[in-house]
Amino acid sequence: MSKKLPITSAPASFENAMAELSELVAQMEAGDLALEASVSAYQRGSELIKYCADQLNKVEQQVKVLDAGLLKPYASDDSQEVQA
Repeated sequence: MSKKLPITSAPASFENAMAELSELVAQMEAGDLALEASVSAYQRGSELIKYCADQLNKVEQQVKVLDAGLLKPYASDDSQEVQA
């Protein structure tokens, strides 16, 4: 029975946060954690979700700046018309 407690330091990257969150979810779903560890894992998961949301918001703002504030709808190669 694994009783690994969640890490409390800031994640190194979005990808690391997602990997840690996935591991926490797996541990909680397996039911391997004691009640106190489950609460700690839930708290850590909440922190990781906030971190990931903040990172995504930052990237969205960067894209808006790069796109001069006008986000363009995605068009696949099939839907683009070639004008001569």
